[in-house]
Amino acid sequence: MISKNTAKFIKSLQLKKYRKQEQCFLVEGRKSVLEVMESDFNVRLIAGTSDFCSSNDLSGNEVVQVTEKELSGLGTLKSNNQAIAVVEMKASKPFTIANDEYVIALDDINDPGNFGTILRIADWYGINKIIASESTADFYNPKVISASKGSFTRVDVFYGNLQEELKKLKLPVYGALLDGENVHQVRFNSGGVLVMGNEANGISAEVEALITSRVTIPAYGSAESLNVAMATAIICDNIKRSLSTPL
Repeated sequence: MISKNTAKFIKSLQLKKYRKQEQCFLVEGRKSVLEVMESDFNVRLIAGTSDFCSSNDLSGNEVVQVTEKELSGLGTLKSNNQAIAVVEMKASKPFTIANDEYVIALDDINDPGNFGTILRIADWYGINKIIASESTADFYNPKVISASKGSFTRVDVFYGNLQEELKKLKLPVYGALLDGENVHQVRFNSGGVLVMGNEANGISAEVEALITSRVTIPAYGSAESLNVAMATAIICDNIKRSLSTPL
């Protein structure tokens, strides 16, 4: 049975204030908890149902067994009937990029679900770094972690002043903009940065001024716009296609 203090501590991590204070965050669901256990994150505590505890090797971890009802009250997922983990945040480190590497830059992405999905997309396309503006959603938000489907363990996220970081680069900076070149016709460099903008307002004027190549996804129907995560996937696919096609 879980103590009131432990339950209160776990639930508090739903809020950014307490995540920052405790330097811990929540990972929910069987698959994500198992993935974080195999990653280089340090797991502080696992709260799991009897089914989860009996069917997985949890040796070396602090474990508290809970009922499904107790578990549903600890996290944010209504469908979670397996486990929740309290995980320590990693120490911050400086952002770097190699000449033959692609990273995604997020300029004020507000929706945690979009952020988490972009993490998953980056992971799928072998992009293991994201640099985010300080106003972008919190990487450790439970909705970001959940939407990433475990990809948060493989994609590093750096927060900072996008303008300052982009100014330092000697690589192409591609920006998703309505007046850009057709993404199907762009010959992408071997390395670079892909900038994706805010869901409602797009890329800020300050960041747009630093973009060296404007790209757009052509529309063939009447939809008003594309979701930012969907647009990220399409452009990433075209980057990889371009790099694998001989000149």
